Amino acid sequence: MPYAVETRDLTRIFAGKRHWLRKPDPEEVERGVGPTTALGGVTVQIPEGELFGLLGPNGAGKTTLIKILCTLLLPTSGEAFVAGHDVTKDVFPIRQRIGMVSGGETTGYGLLTARENIWMFSQFYGVPSKVAKERIDGLMKVFGLWDRRDAKVRTLSTGQRQKMNMVRGFATDPDILFLDEPTLGLDVNAARIIRDYVMKWLKENKGKTVLLTTHYMAEADEMCDRIAIIDNGKILACDTPENLKRTARMDTTFQLEVDALRNTDGFTAIPGVKNFSSKNDIGKNMTHLTFILDGEAPVADILSRIMSQGSKVHSLQKSEPTLEDVFIRMVGRGFE
Repeated sequence: MPYAVETRDLTRIFAGKRHWLRKPDPEEVERGVGPTTALGGVTVQIPEGELFGLLGPNGAGKTTLIKILCTLLLPTSGEAFVAGHDVTKDVFPIRQRIGMVSGGETTGYGLLTARENIWMFSQFYGVPSKVAKERIDGLMKVFGLWDRRDAKVRTLSTGQRQKMNMVRGFATDPDILFLDEPTLGLDVNAARIIRDYVMKWLKENKGKTVLLTTHYMAEADEMCDRIAIIDNGKILACDTPENLKRTARMDTTFQLEVDALRNTDGFTAIPGVKNFSSKNDIGKNMTHLTFILDGEAPVADILSRIMSQGSKVHSLQKSEPTLEDVFIRMVGRGFE
């Protein structure tokens, strides 16, 4: 089976701010002043027709990887191939076959209308004008932008602008589409429209490929054929969502909702606690805790530590493993 995307020991190191005449000391490296390894030997293969997901916390290397694959950034070492072309040598053949959409991007010329902007980008790719206009009109209706087709881009809301970017991504009919957090900041309905269309597009167009990065675990679980978990520039695991979740079934997952906690540092010292994450809900003055435990024995110690801070437990439930559980188990923290 041919690969739409293939990387071999791909590495990218950013030089940082250190002075070129002297070596960085350990403290400078710790503060990010010296060289930073964004990708540290990434090897991955994505077959044609696959919807491949990339999960990782901020700074894990996701966007760096996409920029290299889109020929916007050169690797320091290793190899990367897109549609069979080397990203360091075959820039134009690759760009003719790919599309890229990032969440929150501000692409577009404010003086042009939404429809004019998308049509202009389609011409950069050589799409015949008549074909482009028919395709754009259809996509604008699908993504709920038809009523705003003649609105100046500068007047569009953040969500409308992101929908316009999605239309732009599909208007050129790419063979390989890179989606970097495409539903970031969108309301529930708009995000669902995008998810449904991406999956429908892949189903109806055999051989098309999508590489998706997202912070939404449920989105990755619903959409992706396979998922790679990346942290500190390295791939920690790569498999189907079901197989990844199966790896966590040997552990016990508990979720608690308690009064806001001042300190969560002590939980890692409790025997049997493999990992945990916490999220504060400032509006409700609550803390949500997720624990990955080696059995149920540590629960009593966890409850005791919570109550020692004068916090009340409002809910406690044992749950089936999710992608978030797998992520926390491997990475040891959330997406902060």
